[in-house]
Amino acid sequence: MLKKFASDALGLTDIGKVIGPQDYDKTDSDDYVLHEIGEKIYFLIKTKADEYCFTNLALIHVDGDMAVSKKRTLRRYEYKWNPISNVSLETAGTIDLDVEIKFTIGNTPFSIDIDKRELDKVKDLYKALVEMERIMKDNQKYIKFAQDSLEYAQKSLSGVRAQGSPAESFKTIAEFTNDWLTNMNKKYAYEDYGNVFELFINN
Repeated sequence: MLKKFASDALGLTDIGKVIGPQDYDKTDSDDYVLHEIGEKIYFLIKTKADEYCFTNLALIHVDGDMAVSKKRTLRRYEYKWNPISNVSLETAGTIDLDVEIKFTIGNTPFSIDIDKRELDKVKDLYKALVEMERIMKDNQKYIKFAQDSLEYAQKSLSGVRAQGSPAESFKTIAEFTNDWLTNMNKKYAYEDYGNVFELFINN
C-alpha cells in the first residue's frame, strides 16, 4: 500500500489510457465540451492526474495538480488561435511500458505517456495531428500571401488620384480591406477540424 502511494505521488504510474466513445460521458472533460454548438469529442486520453480531450474545435486539458490530489485546472486551446506544431511519436522499446506523443499547441508543449498496448489508436491520433499541422501551416502561408498582396495593391494605388472626397475614398478602401481580410480568414483560418479526425480516427 505504501509503495503504491509513493508510486502515485511520484507520478510513476501516470500512464494514459485511450477512452472509448462509449465512456466519454464518464469523464470530466465531457462536462466542458460545447455540445450546444456542435462540438464533438474525437479522441480522449485519461491518466491518473489528467485528461486530454481532442474535439473538432479544441484541445481540452483537465490538468491534475498531482496524482494524489483531486484539484483540477481546466485549460482550453482553440485550434483557430493555437496552431499545432512539432508533432512526434516515440514508440516503446523492449522494456518500456508506454509510448509518448508530443506536440505543441500555440506556445504550450505537451508530452503524453500512453500505455503501449494502445499504440494503434495513438498512431491514428498522430496522423490526425500531423495533418492538422500541415493544414495550419499552409493556411498561415496563404493568409500571409493575401495580406502581402493587399499591402502591395494599396501601395500601388497610393499615388493614383481617387474620385470623390477623401472621406468617401477612405470609407471605400476601409470597407474593401475589411471584406477582403474577412473572406481570407473565413477561407483559410479553419475553426472546425472534425473532417480530419473523421478521416484518421477509427473508433
